[in-house]
Amino acid sequence: MSANQDFSHFSMLELFRMEVEAQAAVLNHGLLELETHPGLPETLESLMRAAHSIKGAARIVDLEVGVRLAHVMEDCFASAQMGTATLAAEHIDVLLQGVDLLLRLSQVPEAQLQEWLAEQTAGIEALVKAIATLLDPQSDLQPPSLANELAVISNATVSVEITPVVTIAPEELNQAPILEAEAIATHLPTVGLTVAESQIATTAIADPVASGAALSATAKATPLSSSGMQTADNLDRVVRVSADNLSRLMGLAGESLVEANWLQPFADSLLKLRRQQTDLSTLLEKLQESLVGQPLNQRSENYLNTVRQQATDCRQMLSDRLNELELFARRSANLSDRLYREVLASHMRPFADGVQAFPRMVRDLGRQLDKQIRFEVLGKATDVDRDILEKLEAPLTHLLRNAVDHGIESVAERLAAGKSAEGLVRLEALHQGGMLSITVSDDGRGMDFERLRAKIVSKQLVSPEMAPQLTEAELIEFLFLPGFSTSDTVTELSGRGVGLNIVQNMIQEVGGSLRAISKPGKGMTFYLQLPLTLSVIRTLLVEISGEPYALPLTRIDRIVMVEPEAIAVAENRQFFTIDEQNIGLVVAHQVLELPASSGHAKDLPIIVISDRLSCYGLVVDRFLGERDLVVRPLDSRLGKVKNISAAALLEDGSPVLLIDVEDMVRSIDQLLANGQLSHISRKTAQLAPKAQKRVLVVDDSITVREMERKLLQNKGYAVEVAVNGIDGWNAIRTGHFDLVVTDIDMPRMNGIELIGQLKQHATLKSLPVIIVSYKDREEDRMRGLEVGADYYLTKSSFHDDTLLKAVRDLIGEAIA
Repeated sequence: MSANQDFSHFSMLELFRMEVEAQAAVLNHGLLELETHPGLPETLESLMRAAHSIKGAARIVDLEVGVRLAHVMEDCFASAQMGTATLAAEHIDVLLQGVDLLLRLSQVPEAQLQEWLAEQTAGIEALVKAIATLLDPQSDLQPPSLANELAVISNATVSVEITPVVTIAPEELNQAPILEAEAIATHLPTVGLTVAESQIATTAIADPVASGAALSATAKATPLSSSGMQTADNLDRVVRVSADNLSRLMGLAGESLVEANWLQPFADSLLKLRRQQTDLSTLLEKLQESLVGQPLNQRSENYLNTVRQQATDCRQMLSDRLNELELFARRSANLSDRLYREVLASHMRPFADGVQAFPRMVRDLGRQLDKQIRFEVLGKATDVDRDILEKLEAPLTHLLRNAVDHGIESVAERLAAGKSAEGLVRLEALHQGGMLSITVSDDGRGMDFERLRAKIVSKQLVSPEMAPQLTEAELIEFLFLPGFSTSDTVTELSGRGVGLNIVQNMIQEVGGSLRAISKPGKGMTFYLQLPLTLSVIRTLLVEISGEPYALPLTRIDRIVMVEPEAIAVAENRQFFTIDEQNIGLVVAHQVLELPASSGHAKDLPIIVISDRLSCYGLVVDRFLGERDLVVRPLDSRLGKVKNISAAALLEDGSPVLLIDVEDMVRSIDQLLANGQLSHISRKTAQLAPKAQKRVLVVDDSITVREMERKLLQNKGYAVEVAVNGIDGWNAIRTGHFDLVVTDIDMPRMNGIELIGQLKQHATLKSLPVIIVSYKDREEDRMRGLEVGADYYLTKSSFHDDTLLKAVRDLIGEAIA
């Protein structure tokens, strides 16, 4: 939002609401900071300015109650700054009530405003008087009736409908700087807003009566102290973009990436054409040589020379155009990739944007339960997909409330247990292993496993005989069942058994995982593993009935190859055993209602999927490898497509459907209940035609090259050789190989550059690579692995089975 943006379509009350939301974030942040660091001058200064801005804005829209409330809060902060008043925890309670009231006041629709004010007048007046008493240390904190009046206000609700928008921060925009999102975020979940709704330029109003500049489009951002704001020079510039527009932009960027990847295969086809052109020129030369000494008339000789010259010109022109096309393809792919990554980055928000309300919530709950709690948030700058960040609010709220209510002990209990009086609740976010990892932990009492075991038996979830055999991990799983609670009484905070089930459902909805660990007497920790983004997911690509399908890797338990002889039958159900667990077999094409495939290879490719109650082995035709796919939602006119969650495009532009694993498990349960599951026929597990695995050896040393070739050929592999990196790169693009074995030090293009080219290629990046080099330093090995090699071996590996073991590990035996 810039100083030049048109605000004419906003009413004055709408501008007032945005102003209050922005300044309320500063007030909340500053008051919580004062509670842990009393009397900070910078914090008190920012609190005064925030209250002053609200006062001026309220005067402009003629909300006298807002003016009075903000004014008395400003006086309170001024007195604390001058040292005539000290703000203790109970004083901050009252001031936070004032912030909440200002927020509720700003959210009342204009048509309901006068009625709302009439109903809440008594409570507002009581709150103003309570804050005024803070200025006089000799006065009581609260009039006797204040608690009841505040309760009335707290129960008053309003409904505000806002169109969702998101904010992006481009590098170069000729826009005026505005307040940073983290500094002005507020209790948006209470009215269904995103951070962007609260972003509006603010001003410290010197003469709020004289002008409406505080709410005008030319308002300037006020530089505040480090406690709540940053100076205008350091702020990101932002624009308001609707979520739908950003989603469409993401889709177009993904399509651009796919389209750019089509150029390289086209360039590869021209490379084959150039080879054919070279062969043609060679044949013409041989034809001319064979005609030497033969009587030719002048006309025939001229034709022959002309043909040779034109063939040479064509070959040269083709080479030039091919080089230009390859350069353009690389530039186009790089540009599309950068565009895609920038759009993807615009989908991300700092973790701090989604946790602004939690410090206040934990603090209020702690005081309500008479517990001393220190709340820490780590990883505030961690980037999180905006859709995931929005979905995280409810699960994290439940986990934090559980930690405060069930986890942290009372002060007396903690002291008796030899702990500090103050309990610790920690929320942490970080990127780990290509996933977003979120941890919620406390140092409280932990889980009483014997009490939990007794609760499970009392609810008749397991028999008394089986209960003692349950491990701690198995016991914790019961916590996530709907309606299950360890609390004996139902309170406003807990006891209904729905909180952890809500957490579990949300994690499964986005394709993540959840686990919990407890140490009795030391605390409990919840680990949430989530995809970094919902726009791009890592999938396993499989073939079912001749068509490609994708399954999110986060929803796959494991993939295995099972021999038909290992399939057993019990109660008319086929299963196989792995890790002492019987897993029922289901043919994928039956669940998806597709025609049966023509046959399988000798071993059955099986994907093990599960939910909390069932586990199945899904038999597919074959595995096609892992892919990062840009998810595209299905057309809403299709409704919910059974067993399918979304669609995507492969590198060649062909569509692929993403399987909804949860829906598929339910479909399997239904087929099983109806007795409709078909068996896997032993006859369908036919032997596929045997194919010899092909290996390309790239090395400039003829001795090493031939040694590797003979070593692999003796084991049945088909081997081709290349004498340098360029020769190897051309061979890879024009032929088909299952594995590349390369040296590092080679002329024209070294092994590192060759692997880099390979891993950047749209269709060849999944080709496994082994480096075999004389260099055996650790830094050389790390360099090779970082660029994308699957193995880094020294040339001494020829003297044992190390190379052959690596080859078998990557591509299997020579004959498939």
